[in-house]
Amino acid sequence: MDDTRLQALEEMAAELLKTTDELSDVIARQEREIAVLTHRVQMLMSREGERDAQGGGGIVIGDERPPHY
Repeated sequence: MDDTRLQALEEMAAELLKTTDELSDVIARQEREIAVLTHRVQMLMSREGERDAQGGGGIVIGDERPPHY
């Protein structure tokens, strides 16, 4: 194999390794973001469950009539 072709293959391998490392960093960041968002959704669901258990809410949804009618 000539030196030019070998050098081209080495450059391609180096680029692939760089891209793999960058993608790994992106995936790690997204994993952390998903964990934070999952925790926030769980907190919101818990709060809403507590609100429903207390009988409150006060949010009119759709065609429901407010209690003062």
